Amino acid sequence: QVQLVESGGGSVQAGGSLRLSCAVSGYGYRRDCMGWFRQAPGKEREGVARIRRDVSTRYAESVKGRFTISQDNAKTTLYLQMNSLKPEDTAMYYCAADKNTRPWCRLWDSDLADYWGQGTQVTVSS
Repeated sequence: QVQLVESGGGSVQAGGSLRLSCAVSGYGYRRDCMGWFRQAPGKEREGVARIRRDVSTRYAESVKGRFTISQDNAKTTLYLQMNSLKPEDTAMYYCAADKNTRPWCRLWDSDLADYWGQGTQVTVSS
């Protein structure tokens, strides 16, 4: 059974920073294919940042240059460093991973994933 547990959310003022963490446990997930997604009230879920095979990263246009995704060496913890936060970044943030039985990293170019965390709330005030 795969579990993803996010932490690090909170309330900050615009221009501030937060670092989200996602602790992953269990077997059966692709350690080389993980991502961060977010969903604001009344809006669809969107991919924020994705990492593939250690070196490839992909960001939503709205967060490029401000957010950085990374993993620890064991690939059991996923991070999202968020700088220069804006009120429009306010949302519930989720980490996600794909099954290791998938031959490709599906979440790289879709908003679908096999495993999801429970989410951590980020609120940015102006």
